[in-house]
Amino acid sequence: MACRTSRVLLAAATTIVALATLAAPVTASAAGSPQGRVFMVNPVQSSGDQNLTDAKDSATAVPANAYALAALRNLDGSGGLSGKWAYIRSDTGTSAKVADAGTYTRKDDQFEQVMAYFWVNEAQEYLQSLGFGSELPGANDRAQPVRINQWGADNSFFTDKKAEIRFGKGGVDDAEDAEVIVHEYGHAVHNAQVPGFGTSEEAGSIGEAWGDYLAVSVGAYADSKYGWPRKTDPGCVADWDSVSYTSSVPHCLRRVDGDKTYADKVGEVHADGEIWSRALFDIRGALGAREADRIIVNAQFGFAPDTSFQDAALTTIATAQQMYGRSAADAVRKAFQDRGIPGV
Repeated sequence: MACRTSRVLLAAATTIVALATLAAPVTASAAGSPQGRVFMVNPVQSSGDQNLTDAKDSATAVPANAYALAALRNLDGSGGLSGKWAYIRSDTGTSAKVADAGTYTRKDDQFEQVMAYFWVNEAQEYLQSLGFGSELPGANDRAQPVRINQWGADNSFFTDKKAEIRFGKGGVDDAEDAEVIVHEYGHAVHNAQVPGFGTSEEAGSIGEAWGDYLAVSVGAYADSKYGWPRKTDPGCVADWDSVSYTSSVPHCLRRVDGDKTYADKVGEVHADGEIWSRALFDIRGALGAREADRIIVNAQFGFAPDTSFQDAALTTIATAQQMYGRSAADAVRKAFQDRGIPGV
């Protein structure tokens, strides 16, 4: 089963933004850890510039201040991008070297490898910070294999056949946007929690919604932890990747703060996922990020591979009750009721 990020390719105008020196990007350091150059989630979010375009992978297509030097943690010492929570299984061109990871820009294939390593590691570290893998069961707490630019299309997916993530190319290459990376990692998390998850349309919709929601959560977590700027709407997913196939502004792959309800279901997982992701986003607003995400992730262990919206909602409400009591359960129930999900 492949869980894919839906895209509709549209023409986009090309605007070149001058690149200043890359000598001193924002730094997110950790003592003793090698440094890699990454985007602060993505360059549209950190700059607020909705006119950025791909310009055929040009290094001058984004401003210098969209990059940061960030610690590449949990590496295994091999000299490549391989570590406790992620490793780059294959790639195009020359494999990235840790020793050079602070020098790559988006014109280099190796930049996307560094992005994938950093953001998969960051996503698992976020889950670990919530207690998963210690006081709560681990949620994909393993080295996640990743393939970069092995899918010859502007699309990315997780496949449970090899339990790996593949990132595509075309327009803005997918692994240049942290929210695309973390969205696909979300599918890996679901599959680790419930093998084969997503065998019904509603379960597939929940999977797409969870990927979008996790992407937003991890991006916000990183921004707060490192003091990175965010100058765009937090409900907009994949602001940078989507400049290649959207014409409206702001550029968004999807949103987690839309107004869809269960009555708006159309039978397509990406579209219907916006119903579930809005419920998750509302739970976050009601309970705060940490409490909400502990409930949301912990509840997913109790989902069936073919779960319905109703059953998943009831499981999440029960998890909130068990973890934090009636007030939290009432807030979770309201979020699902507001989406018109039946039986809650």
